[in-house]
Amino acid sequence: MIRALWTAGTGMNVHQANLDVIANNIANVNTNGYKKSRADFQDLMYQTLRLQGVKSEEGNQIPTGIQIGHGAMLAAVQKVFLQGDYQQTGNELDLAIEGNGFLQVTLPSGDKAYTRAGALKRDSDGKIVISDGYPIEPSITIPQNTINLSIETDGTVSALVQGQSDPQQIGNLELATFSNLAGLKAIGKNLFVETDASGTPVEGRPGENGLGTVLQGYIEMSNVNVMQEMINLIIGQRAYEVNTKAIQAADEMLQMATSIRR
Repeated sequence: MIRALWTAGTGMNVHQANLDVIANNIANVNTNGYKKSRADFQDLMYQTLRLQGVKSEEGNQIPTGIQIGHGAMLAAVQKVFLQGDYQQTGNELDLAIEGNGFLQVTLPSGDKAYTRAGALKRDSDGKIVISDGYPIEPSITIPQNTINLSIETDGTVSALVQGQSDPQQIGNLELATFSNLAGLKAIGKNLFVETDASGTPVEGRPGENGLGTVLQGYIEMSNVNVMQEMINLIIGQRAYEVNTKAIQAADEMLQMATSIRR
């Protein structure tokens, strides 16, 4: 009975963590480029009371053993990099990536970060930046008096400057991808950074080396399915409730055992 108390307690812990992950997904349902998370669980160690395959006193082989588990644990919280839906905005600096790849961003530390959120902006110097002011890599500067900005699917950026008849090419966007997307580290602000688990980035022009293409005037929405998350929320809540019932039942049985002498 004491074992049941601790075992059910581990179940409450993991389902609380699962609810935390689900709540974060729901909170980011309208976050552009957000990729939902999923909690993965593992069972804990087992206490073996009898081994499988041992011989009985009569010489017969016991086909099954006796193992009693000690609950569950949180094994991983994995990002699921499924494509989100597209939303047409008509904004010339909004970009959606159709397929694999991330936009590259230079952090204030000089390190690179990666994002799927394509709501780009222009700073006071004309540089193309993300919402937090971090410039994209490679850096692209929009000339003053630009009246039209064009971004092709292959990442070619052209600007039509006032007083000119033909647009001029001002730069090329590049994307990056990784062999293990789940190994990327999320640092907030729709940004990811490279880790040893993700591998080194594979960079290139959109549409090359398995990279996706870019769509101007669109943004990628969150890939969170609200209905699915609500179902997961209900299941997680009920699982948490059942574990509390197991603790209550074990406590009542322990109470019965301690009251035998009365």
